[in-house]
Amino acid sequence: MKMYDCVPGLEFDDKDDLEQSPAWFLDGTHSVPPWTPMFGWFWVNFCRHGMQYGAETLHLPTTKGWDWRFRNGGGYLTILLVDSDEEKREREAKFRQAIRPFLEDYDGLWSGFVNEMLGRYEKIKTVDGEGASNIELLANFEYGIDTCRRMWEIHMYMMYGTYMPYVLFEQLCKHLLGIDDTHPDFHRLMSGFDNESFRVDRGLWEYSKKLRDMGLDVLVANARPTEWEGKLQSDEKGRDFLKEFRVFIDTKAGWRMERMAEINVPTWSEDLSQAFDKMAIYLKTGGEFDLDGKRQRLEQERKEAEKEVLGRISPEQRGWFSVLLKIAQNSSRFSEEHDHYLDLYTHAVLRKTCVDLGKRFAQGGAIAKTDDIFFLMPDEVRRAGINPGKFNLKGVVARRRAEWAEWDKAGNPPIILKKDFGLADAMEFMVKSLDPIALKVVVGKLPEARPELKADLYGTCGSPGMAEGPARLIFKEEDLAAVQEGDILVSVSTSPAWTPIFGMIKGVVVDRGGSLSHAAIVGREYGIPVVMNVFEGTTKIRSGQRIRIDANLGTVFILDK
Repeated sequence: MKMYDCVPGLEFDDKDDLEQSPAWFLDGTHSVPPWTPMFGWFWVNFCRHGMQYGAETLHLPTTKGWDWRFRNGGGYLTILLVDSDEEKREREAKFRQAIRPFLEDYDGLWSGFVNEMLGRYEKIKTVDGEGASNIELLANFEYGIDTCRRMWEIHMYMMYGTYMPYVLFEQLCKHLLGIDDTHPDFHRLMSGFDNESFRVDRGLWEYSKKLRDMGLDVLVANARPTEWEGKLQSDEKGRDFLKEFRVFIDTKAGWRMERMAEINVPTWSEDLSQAFDKMAIYLKTGGEFDLDGKRQRLEQERKEAEKEVLGRISPEQRGWFSVLLKIAQNSSRFSEEHDHYLDLYTHAVLRKTCVDLGKRFAQGGAIAKTDDIFFLMPDEVRRAGINPGKFNLKGVVARRRAEWAEWDKAGNPPIILKKDFGLADAMEFMVKSLDPIALKVVVGKLPEARPELKADLYGTCGSPGMAEGPARLIFKEEDLAAVQEGDILVSVSTSPAWTPIFGMIKGVVVDRGGSLSHAAIVGREYGIPVVMNVFEGTTKIRSGQRIRIDANLGTVFILDK
């Protein structure tokens, strides 16, 4: 059998793709470790589509979105620039009209999209994986593909629609106030907002408190989270607790996975230990839900900052400044909330459609085991979907599994450059696009070394403040249990699954990130300092070393080298 590309038509080609663009950037946040072939197909096809859909629907003046390629399990992307000044002017005029719904009724716009996607998810979830026919399961898989496409359209339309005004607001702040989005005053304007991801975390805290109030914390005190369900099932009150908790998981929190950008790991609904792991953190810290008190304080500080800043703006500028401020504030809220309603939920229901078919394929002998389905392509699924007992795809799976294992060992370079096109050229190429996702999530502001400070690492301010304590290096979600009260987290980046530990730690150092990345937003809401874009934090700092961070200056000092 011919071995097809993992992502037909979108596999990286050294010759052709470097002729198209001189710089391709690895999406290290989402595609490290390497994606499975099936998930890579979904992400590269539809994130690519969504970014171009969002940029074109809004007529962004300087960029037409991004193009994507798949290389050894990694996602590589490049900017599609608007070339001529004439086209930029034409697009700017259209952008001013296209952005109006975000200015006039953000809540109505976003809630409409949320309801649309929730309706799609319910349709997928109601298909009985055990009782449905092969034809019905294949149809659900196809509907999942269309749901993924639609999710990315909404995702990038909303992201560009909130992030672009954020960039415009920052430019206005630079002009009128002399501050950018790494300044503490700017951060105060952006903090103190609730969102659905935080509400899920609060729900987990409430159930950890209920566990303690019912006296069930003693039952699980010395047990690993993987053992909690069995312990609770052995107790009458524990069984009552599990019944109620299962409703919370199935209706509010369970359609998510520890790794947001994959489908080969179980959802919380499939494996309750992932939720119990977060509850164990709350049991360890005790007390009230840390974020509630901090949000009240941050909300008050934000209102005071708004009043103070508006007092410094001339009356003729104040109206437009206030409009941009409001939508820029929505960007922080959206940045966290979209993970819950879009990426996490969509990938969880995609997993359901794949697992349902994977079981049938394994029963019919097309593949050896259920999770082999993640090493097939949709066209291969379609080929065997109705009569899996008539096809043998085990050879394809075996070869792709072997390749996937090699990808994990070898890794991917962070950037692929055309000959004679250097890293500085690549950064300039990215920055001149004025693409808000590039500037505020992927790349961020580049640090400036200040030798007079004699710091060991230089970064930028994601959340203001200073802290000193032991470093804790974390690379994967499953290692979060190692975090101790008072640690300073050091990582490449963070994701929604990491949020509960922000109530335990004193600060954060991340290798990469912009002001709208997860670490920066959650750090501001928890009121802890975050130093971003240090690039070498995870290679220069060891767990247990005492470090001091000053996020206001973007510095990291290693105190016991």
